[in-house]
Amino acid sequence: MIASAPKGMSQAMTDPILYDLDVLSHIHDKWHIMTEDECVPVYVALQLMDHSSLGRGSDYQDFQRTSRQLQKALRSIVNEHHQGFNSSIGTFHKIQSSIQSSQARVQSLKESVYNAKSSLMEVKPELQGLGASSQRYKSVLQILGQIEKLQTLPVLLDAQIADKHFLAAVDLLQGALRLIRKSEMESIGALSDLRVYFSNQETIADNTPSELQKDSFRYIQMLLEALDRLGCLDVAVDRIEQRMPVELFTIVDRTNREVKLRHPTRLRDTSRLGNVYLDRTLHDSKQTTDVLDDLLWTLYSKFEAIAEGHRVVHDVVSGIARQNGLRHHGSLTGSFKELWKLYQSELRSLLHDYISTDEKSTTRIGRSAPDNPNLLQSSRRDRLKRVFQLEEIDPKATEFLMERDELDKILQNSVPGLVSKSPRRSGTQPSKDPVSKAGPATHKLLVGSSVFNISILLPPSLSFLHRLKDIVPPNSDIAISTLTSFLDDFLVNVFFPQFEESVTELCGSSCMDFDAFEEDQQWSQHAARPILKSTSHFFTLIKTFCGLLDTLPEDPNFTQLIISQLISYYDRCCKWYKSLVQRDSVPSQNEPVLKPAATMAAAGDLRDVLDLLWKSRSQEDSSLVQKEIEYLVSKTKETPLLPADIISNRGTVASLCLLYTSMQWLAGGLTRLQRVVSPSESLKRTSTKAQQVRRWTLLDLNRPYHDGEAAHLPMDQELATTFNGIISSMRSLALDALFTLQVDIRCGTAHMMMKMLDAPYLLSFPTNNPDPKVLEVNLDLVSFDDALSTYLSSEEHRFITSGLAAFVDTLLVAHASRIKAMDMSGCGRMQLNILVLQQNLKGVEGDVSLSRSSHFFELFAEGADSIVARVKETGGKDSDFTIEECKALVELCHSEGIQSTQRETSIQARRRLTEHLRQLEECM
Repeated sequence: MIASAPKGMSQAMTDPILYDLDVLSHIHDKWHIMTEDECVPVYVALQLMDHSSLGRGSDYQDFQRTSRQLQKALRSIVNEHHQGFNSSIGTFHKIQSSIQSSQARVQSLKESVYNAKSSLMEVKPELQGLGASSQRYKSVLQILGQIEKLQTLPVLLDAQIADKHFLAAVDLLQGALRLIRKSEMESIGALSDLRVYFSNQETIADNTPSELQKDSFRYIQMLLEALDRLGCLDVAVDRIEQRMPVELFTIVDRTNREVKLRHPTRLRDTSRLGNVYLDRTLHDSKQTTDVLDDLLWTLYSKFEAIAEGHRVVHDVVSGIARQNGLRHHGSLTGSFKELWKLYQSELRSLLHDYISTDEKSTTRIGRSAPDNPNLLQSSRRDRLKRVFQLEEIDPKATEFLMERDELDKILQNSVPGLVSKSPRRSGTQPSKDPVSKAGPATHKLLVGSSVFNISILLPPSLSFLHRLKDIVPPNSDIAISTLTSFLDDFLVNVFFPQFEESVTELCGSSCMDFDAFEEDQQWSQHAARPILKSTSHFFTLIKTFCGLLDTLPEDPNFTQLIISQLISYYDRCCKWYKSLVQRDSVPSQNEPVLKPAATMAAAGDLRDVLDLLWKSRSQEDSSLVQKEIEYLVSKTKETPLLPADIISNRGTVASLCLLYTSMQWLAGGLTRLQRVVSPSESLKRTSTKAQQVRRWTLLDLNRPYHDGEAAHLPMDQELATTFNGIISSMRSLALDALFTLQVDIRCGTAHMMMKMLDAPYLLSFPTNNPDPKVLEVNLDLVSFDDALSTYLSSEEHRFITSGLAAFVDTLLVAHASRIKAMDMSGCGRMQLNILVLQQNLKGVEGDVSLSRSSHFFELFAEGADSIVARVKETGGKDSDFTIEECKALVELCHSEGIQSTQRETSIQARRRLTEHLRQLEECM
């Protein structure tokens, strides 16, 4: 029977929680042994099966009832909390995965920290280098910042000077000078223009102790008004106009001396004129630039100050004239126009003297206002014309003395201290003006004249003229739009003819020296392989001219001039090439004849083959090589070569090599110079006068030329076609020289082979010495190869020598019929000759073999019967030699018997020869 449930447990059946607690309480009371870790289930089961006093068999039903109640309690718990259990399982797995990933990251971080610690503990020299580089870059950035600051200072400085705030300008200038004179700034060449500018402006600090200069124009106004009230305004204005040329000359002369003192070591000997001025331009451009920049900017700043003063005079005089009601006051207000004429004359003379090289003088002539008002006329200056001189006035005339004393009294009373109270010396002293009776006044040239100076002279001049536009009075009868017109006339009528003359003369002189077409000893500074001296000199000229053109407005005439010089130089090189490959003239020949190698390489079937060989030089085409061999062999059979047909002089070979490398190098350099402008920028070949006037004002003044910049030659599409045609012609001329060398080495070898085959080979006794002609061939080949290796690259060398052994191998067999007679001793000598040739050709071409010719003469030793039998076996096909070559070999086999002194032997040899030739004919 099953025991009834405990009382307390049956009461708790209605409440699940109480039911669970009762079950747990009953287990704790009766079956606590099952809850302990030391519980052994087997032991408990045995006790439940034991109904003795020692066992617990009586509790078995209670155990089963408790087990059922426990399972029921668990089911109720699961039913009530199964959703929580399900979600907790997923959460558990996520937590477990997060813990595992965290452990992996922690482990990775530990390893990274360990590696970082190891890396930081290691000594790495490259980090020290990076640290030093970082410091250098930091200092460079600081310098760049200072440079940017310096570049903004000229605008601020000019503004301060224009507003007459000289003290502020001095402070700004001194700060700029301190900054630009730092040691780290001294080596920066790009700051040279700023350095010169600040040095020129440094005079402000010396000449402006206060800002009283702001009242200088007011002082001029007061002085002119005082002179007007005294009735001397017209006299003063007239004196100003009279003194203007002399004072202007004095300013130029004084500025010349100042610049000369500032650059004592940079001035060069200007007496060296002529062709050498190019070297001076190329090597001393920095010195010339410094001197001329200093001269022009200093001089033009003074000119600008003078113009401002004359503008004040013009405005004050015009105002006074209006106040006085003068309608025709042109005589009083014409001083600025006269000043402008003098400026034009001085600028034109300055540009001309430092550009023109048509005179041997090293001085500039002082100028007065030109008599001819047409300033655009390109007439030559009258260097002997005098400026006025005061000695023409009679100082002892009564009227002169009275007027002078009256003027002195008026001035002494009006402006005390203006006129010296010391008595005047009687008589007039000889004039100390720069222009005297002795002749025209002159200025010393600070640097030599050169067309290349235009790139230095033009920007300051144009800048001055543009600034002058703001100073010109509106009613001065000077058209603002024509301020630069005389410069356009200067470009067309003075500079361009001088530039054309210089370009033509210098480019022509590059070919006139006795060593112009010899190797340039300094070729390594220009090219990878030796080139001609004239070529390096000529290309340097072209680059320099292109660099000069970069500073000028783009004009097709300049480009056309350069292209014409390229054509002239190409023509000279063509003439020189023809002189190298020209055959010695014969009295019966009216025109010079080129040597066969040059003739065949220039045009025709062989030229086509050579072109294809050159294009496929990277992958040698054996079929093309065979075509060339067959062509040359046939030509040597048709027309035997003479000694005059061969370029035997090693100097000529070297010259042809130099011509090839020079033309290829020049063509490559010219290609890099080319710059084809777009249609919108296309150069116009015809331009109206108005366009000529504009192009100077449109010139970019901030684009000075420097030697380090890459020069270019601008051109439109039409000029580009001509330019590319010249480059193609140069490359074609280079290939002519290369192909001539390729053909000539074969012609020379063929000529010596003919001599070797014409030698006697009926020796009657063996010999161990090769034919002397073979030794001559070896010497010629070694000399030729030495010249090729010296002047050409491995690619050209391989092109010339490749296939030479095959040519010799074919030639010996094809011309074997030239051997008159041969015996076994002669055959042995021939084979020795072939062996010697083969060894020598290995040194020229590489691993080669004369196997065909060697095998040909080996058949000679086998006899005519063996030769005929071989031909019969193959039926005349698939043989190493043609039927004609076999016939020549059979004739050689019988040549000894035919030339025998015994008549029967000779007759028998002829019969056998006839029979063998008939058999060979049958095999054809």
